[in-house]
Amino acid sequence: MADEQSRTTDIVPGPGGVMTDEVGVVTGDLTLRTELADGQVTVRVQYRDADEWYTVTGGRGPLADPADLDTVHAIVTGLLHRPEG
Repeated sequence: MADEQSRTTDIVPGPGGVMTDEVGVVTGDLTLRTELADGQVTVRVQYRDADEWYTVTGGRGPLADPADLDTVHAIVTGLLHRPEG
């Protein structure tokens, strides 16, 4: 099994929040984590400083090159971090 890699960034989503598979929309101050394990990337969010992580709806897919994890995380952060709305 390959080692898991991850990147995290604190974000503030726009007014629509972030849709998750487990609990629907989450809003407010969040932490975003992009994980890579066994060639699969998964994007998760949590309420800042909470314990539970939620999978972002549509936030899973293959990633052939682990070197691309930083780029994927930067793109997802750019899409979801909308503090000005």
